[in-house]
Amino acid sequence: MLNKPDKVPSRPNFSSGPCVKRPGWDIKNLSNIALLGRSHRSAECKKQLENVIELIKETLGLPNDYIVAIIPGSNTGAFETALWSMLGPLPVDALAWESFGSGWVYDIKEQLVLKDVKVLSARYGEIPNLDCVRRESDICFTWNGTTSGVRIPNANWISEDRIGLTFCDATSAIFSQELDWKKLDVTTFSWQKAMGGEGGHGVLILSPKAINRLKNFVPYRPIPKIFRLGTEKGINLDLFKGKTINTPSMLCVADALDSLLWIKELGGWKATCERTSNNFRIVSDWYRKRDWITNLVKDEAIQSNSSVCLQIIDNQFLKLADLEKWKFINHMASILEKHEAAFDIKGHRDGPPGLRIWCGPTVEPEDLKYLLPWLDWTFQYLKTNKL
Repeated sequence: MLNKPDKVPSRPNFSSGPCVKRPGWDIKNLSNIALLGRSHRSAECKKQLENVIELIKETLGLPNDYIVAIIPGSNTGAFETALWSMLGPLPVDALAWESFGSGWVYDIKEQLVLKDVKVLSARYGEIPNLDCVRRESDICFTWNGTTSGVRIPNANWISEDRIGLTFCDATSAIFSQELDWKKLDVTTFSWQKAMGGEGGHGVLILSPKAINRLKNFVPYRPIPKIFRLGTEKGINLDLFKGKTINTPSMLCVADALDSLLWIKELGGWKATCERTSNNFRIVSDWYRKRDWITNLVKDEAIQSNSSVCLQIIDNQFLKLADLEKWKFINHMASILEKHEAAFDIKGHRDGPPGLRIWCGPTVEPEDLKYLLPWLDWTFQYLKTNKL
């Protein structure tokens, strides 16, 4: 029997969203920049919103002709806004290999009721045949599947001369993986993932091609105000200059600004991607030496380096029914939380029973190193006493 580890992570927050704050974060850091009790329409607040937008452009290395808006409703709100405002003039290829992609498929087929929708799907841990997407269609996909641990290997499957737009849910890929911006027309994410920001606010990034769609396409369906990007005169460009659709939390805006300034100081997206990959390497080097756990995703080319989904492969565990497997996982998670070794690392409820460890850039490598012996000890303890 392994000895119980004698050290725990200093920050045992490994949730895949909301994710751990940046190293050194303290709410006192926001006291000098948070514009509380002020109207978000005031010149000072609008300037701060503009600063966040400009820092997003700078730290992500966006092309100069791409525009950015802050949208209500986190990444879901941003992606729904794009779907409702922009889908319709062309066929749609919708890709799904985890719960959020499946949610977009449902909305496209059942809520928007589009006529020509081709669904390309795969099981958890796998990815559809990306070569099957049509050049003449709009393409909707997640770059990184947070609940499955699967990411697309690259954007080579997206045609350079595509007719349609690409709609990319990049919420757990932003600042963790290199994105091919020239292949992305509509991209969304939230502050609560790799930035370690607060939830509730989403970001929408549009290419010139997407802007042209907004200017020339009038949806046949009514669009709620909260999703409305257009006006009677075309696109509402004020949204991309800090004038939000609804009232943002200026405390959350200040928190996002704090995170973006940290990312800028690190060196932008290249530095945060390197931190994420280094963190993933710590975890992958560990599970490769274990016979009881492995990556849910067998193809290393599509393994996420940010939301790492792990599968228990011990023979006794595999003989259990899924309900019993989840009971084991829940018990394992409760022991880890009781000892403050890890919070919130159960796999997503829609996925197969397992563990999920966030390895994004705000996670410190030392905390991962202290976590892993606890996983070994907790599993062996439960296997001895429960299996």
